[in-house]
Amino acid sequence: MRQYLTALLVSACCALGAAGVALGDTPPGIVMSSPVPDTQDRPPAFVAWIAAFRAEALAQGISAKTFDNAFRGVKLNQRVVELNENQPEFNRAIWDYLDSALSEDRVKHGKHLMRRHRRLLRVSHREYGVPPSIITAIWAMESNYGKLTGGFNVIEALATLAYQGRRAAFGHEQLLAALKIIEEGDIAPERMTGSWAGAMGQTQFIPTVYLQYARDGNGDGKRNLWDTLSDVFASTANYLQQKGWIEGKPCFDEVRLPAKFNFGEADLSIEKPVREWKDEGVVRVDGRRLPRSVMDLDAALIVPAGHSGPAFLTYPNFKAILAYNNAISYALAVCQLSKRFDGGRPFRAPWPRNDIPLAARADRMELQALLARRNFDVGEPDGVIGRRTRQAIRDFQKTEGLIEDGYASMELLVRLRQSRVSSPTP
Repeated sequence: MRQYLTALLVSACCALGAAGVALGDTPPGIVMSSPVPDTQDRPPAFVAWIAAFRAEALAQGISAKTFDNAFRGVKLNQRVVELNENQPEFNRAIWDYLDSALSEDRVKHGKHLMRRHRRLLRVSHREYGVPPSIITAIWAMESNYGKLTGGFNVIEALATLAYQGRRAAFGHEQLLAALKIIEEGDIAPERMTGSWAGAMGQTQFIPTVYLQYARDGNGDGKRNLWDTLSDVFASTANYLQQKGWIEGKPCFDEVRLPAKFNFGEADLSIEKPVREWKDEGVVRVDGRRLPRSVMDLDAALIVPAGHSGPAFLTYPNFKAILAYNNAISYALAVCQLSKRFDGGRPFRAPWPRNDIPLAARADRMELQALLARRNFDVGEPDGVIGRRTRQAIRDFQKTEGLIEDGYASMELLVRLRQSRVSSPTP
């Protein structure tokens, strides 16, 4: 998890070089409290890196006792190395993702847990203004109501990331933050478990986010996101409040668009007052007018499956959910789960299930490369369909006389392949 923060551009190798540590040596004056023989999982270079990192951590206020307890038995975790080196090659279609996220069993169980923990949830609601249904939806999505919190030793996982690889700077920053959490007494090192990338507890906070946003919900002097639900709920609500949650406002409305709607305006990056969307003929999916309570808000309109799928008018609270996980599918799932918990109906408009999305990263990169060859600006092809790629798709769709919805599909890729042969590059 999953928070998308800018990491310091510092590598583990640079840390070693700055400390003047030769590979395999221990810096003068540094004594490891629990020497462990070099093994395949503790190569000399990794042992030397730990020694250098220990000096840095102690200089930043981590006690020797905390560091040595946290690093006792820590190895270079080969599974973390594998996961770090292998980027996901496939994405599910958004409707498949939402089918799973919004299953009837998950909705039913969430309603049950909201009733069981209504007192704790109400406390967080009063304190932070975030409704119980949203807190519960985040809880559901992040750890399946606390059942799936990750089984990695966080210190070992982050040390592996910080030692080398493409996430070295991230691992370095998060590892220092994790040691500070232990230093402050919130959790013992052996209880600090999480994902391979360091997301922890029932809310899957990474350590830097934990330090900034985790809250002690029951007043025991600890912020325990593994075992204490009052802390889990308070921390989730505090995070969303700090990210701009507006009490009493919705996340989104599913909407119906007018004929000849300009789909070039359907993008998260384009925000207008709701009154302007209303004046353009946008109404709720059942035909009713947009709520008066949102008229003064800024909103963005999105069509995550293109013009033939559902449309949503998204409000500031949708952006607060995106701060938790910057994926439209995730934010839709959280917001729709919340609506279902509160008695709302499923999505009304059908998804284009016969469409073939660009699930494979190789296909998405090919689409970007073909657009770039025709002088449409996609930036560096990376397989991520972001704002620039969506605009490039719209520009191509305009030249082809298509609806300019910016949606990447297999049909579009096939058309680009054919266009590359039959059409000159502008």
